[in-house]
Amino acid sequence: MDIKTASALHRLRLVSIPEALSFPALLIFGSLLSRISDVNLVMPLGMLHGVLFVLYSLFLLDVWNRAKWPLKKVALFFLLAVIPFGGLYGDKLLKRDEADSVVAARARKEEAAA
Repeated sequence: MDIKTASALHRLRLVSIPEALSFPALLIFGSLLSRISDVNLVMPLGMLHGVLFVLYSLFLLDVWNRAKWPLKKVALFFLLAVIPFGGLYGDKLLKRDEADSVVAARARKEEAAA
């Protein structure tokens, strides 16, 4: 895996957890607090979640382009972004892919040196 693909995967991992937590925060704090008190957090939390979701989608497209993922895998990661807390599982999958690619890169490097 080249450095651009690895950095694209890393960017996707960095945004996956905040995106996964922003949607439930919007649902719980935004909706609940606006109904039981005068505090209205729907607008700022909604904007934050929207920005994180757009970043996640753009980074997912970048990984799809660079890593040549199959459409099925990209659809799974997009679905995980829509499901509350789904990005946490997506981060776990990305961490495993990242570790596998590092092992494969080291193996190729050792083969080339031998």
